[in-house]
Amino acid sequence: SFTFETILVEWKRGSKDWTSFVDVLMSVVADSPPHSSSSDDFATLLEAELDAISDASADPEEVAEGEDGGGGGDGDEDDCDLNFKSVKRRKVELSDDIVETPSSSSQGEPAKTSGLSLEKIMCPHPGVYAGMCMRCGQKMDDESGVAFGYIHKNLRLANDEIARVRDKDLKKLLGQRKLYLVLDLDHTLLNSARLLDITVEEGYLHGQGDALPDSLKSSLYRLNWMQMMTKLRPFVHTFLKEASKMFEMYIYTMGERPYALEMAKLLDPGDIYFNSKVIAQGDCTKRHQKGLDVVLGQESAVLILDDTEAVWGKHKENLILMERYHFFSASCKQFGFKCKSLSELRSDESETEGALASVLKSLQRIHSLFFDPERKDGLLDRDVRQVLKTVRTDVLKGCRLVFSRVIPTNSQAQHHHLWKIAEQLGATCSNELDPSVTHVVSMDAGTDKSRWAVKEKKFLVNPRWIEASNYLWQKQPEENFPVNQAKNK
Repeated sequence: SFTFETILVEWKRGSKDWTSFVDVLMSVVADSPPHSSSSDDFATLLEAELDAISDASADPEEVAEGEDGGGGGDGDEDDCDLNFKSVKRRKVELSDDIVETPSSSSQGEPAKTSGLSLEKIMCPHPGVYAGMCMRCGQKMDDESGVAFGYIHKNLRLANDEIARVRDKDLKKLLGQRKLYLVLDLDHTLLNSARLLDITVEEGYLHGQGDALPDSLKSSLYRLNWMQMMTKLRPFVHTFLKEASKMFEMYIYTMGERPYALEMAKLLDPGDIYFNSKVIAQGDCTKRHQKGLDVVLGQESAVLILDDTEAVWGKHKENLILMERYHFFSASCKQFGFKCKSLSELRSDESETEGALASVLKSLQRIHSLFFDPERKDGLLDRDVRQVLKTVRTDVLKGCRLVFSRVIPTNSQAQHHHLWKIAEQLGATCSNELDPSVTHVVSMDAGTDKSRWAVKEKKFLVNPRWIEASNYLWQKQPEENFPVNQAKNK
């Protein structure tokens, strides 16, 4: 296990560069989640040492005396002592040195600038911890750069340093044949409800042991201290296990951090998949929006799984939209559904054919195409967003659609969301009927276009056929989405 002392020793033994310090720091915090005791201990040590380094009132003679004084032991301990004293002495010199300007030279000689002072003045301040530059120790009052509090408390990195860390991490990850995967929590991996919102029909969920159906015993959790009940989505543990072979995974939720960490424990009790990579609402840099600016992964190698498209305004090309998981009645009501919930029906999604099982197949295909050894371009030149687009356009490739009473007559058909989704899935959409049309999408079997489809033996499908194909990343059987004859008014 690393401590601040061993990190500083390794840093001083190497290039003595900030970059090497940040690399070791990142490797440590990646292995120590923010809610773990080892992470807290490290934060305390680091903050204490930074305070010591930045103490401008330190006595130079005392520091020098400490250097001259003997000390038992050899090897790492001596190196560590010398390194601490060297850093503290350097901070004192930075505080005491004066940069002379040309006007202060009575002999007209060139101004003499202390190398250490110049270094402090010229320091790019690549990272800030607890209000101090982690390279030169200068106190920093501004809020420049990006906060990475989920990695370590009070840590901020400058944009150039973020780019450097991302570049280095991408090369390492590609060498392991992995990409990045950002996962939403609510309605994507699980569903939660307050205990007071559990309906009478859902009352059986309060049962213990044998009172619960076997299918719920390992996936339903009552969290009394949060006054909440959480249901994990079917197949989620298998999904995480298989996805971890292809991706470095993050959790990214608009929920509060205590909730996010608790959900991470349910999903990853062995702390195998996420470590410190749990991003919550307080980590977002823009209100009500999620962004990859707080993810230490190159956008060209990141995929996102989320049930809400609107929160990813700048990163929709990275997004795989998930069908929402509504297990509890409260979840259905939240989104305006007036149907019974899965829990009220005492049912659940399929393990083998549900949303997570389907999207895993798509992720495996995307991963395979990205790392295809037959490709002529280098790994660093590849963009997973282009692969995602290719896989998506294969879903309805070869289908030619005409809509009937689905798109309002006073709006432009090309701007309707179903038209856009169909084109993203590779279909061609048209306003006119002709022999090349393969599907008529309608809500009413009695329209002229619907009757034409039946007569010409074309597919007549409900609009949900497009939505289901989009969520499941596979063209769905048309017979499962029939169009009913509209009732006479």
